[in-house]
Amino acid sequence: MPPNKTVNILLVEDDEIDAEAVMRAMHNQRIANPIVVARDGIEALQHLRGEAGKVPLDQPFIILLDLNMPRMNGIEFLQEMRGDPVLKGCIVFVLTTSDADRDKVAAYDQQIAGYMVKSQAGEDFLNLIDIIDMYWRYVEFPPDKD
Repeated sequence: MPPNKTVNILLVEDDEIDAEAVMRAMHNQRIANPIVVARDGIEALQHLRGEAGKVPLDQPFIILLDLNMPRMNGIEFLQEMRGDPVLKGCIVFVLTTSDADRDKVAAYDQQIAGYMVKSQAGEDFLNLIDIIDMYWRYVEFPPDKD
């Protein structure tokens, strides 16, 4: 990735308080990456595909995904995304309240990069933001498939 290339973030989160906490933690850590918020899996797919009047996210991007959402939950979103030849390689971190083994297995079966339980990430999400910040600073992203 070129040194000045910005990593965009798609935050898929239906809880406004949790979404604000993630954005506040990023601000507190002086992380100014562009963030787009989708309230469920359907809206997230619209952002990724440029549907319903939404502008598609610029590459590279990371998806922060909640599992428990209305209309299309996180596992359903992952299955749909992994079945799409254009989106199947997206980098996804699950950020959820679920500590259930079945959810962890289902998410990792969809090739996620990591699974984090919100209650274990710290009250401000600062620990979580540090992990994700380190990831996009040091991991090489694949080139655009133009």
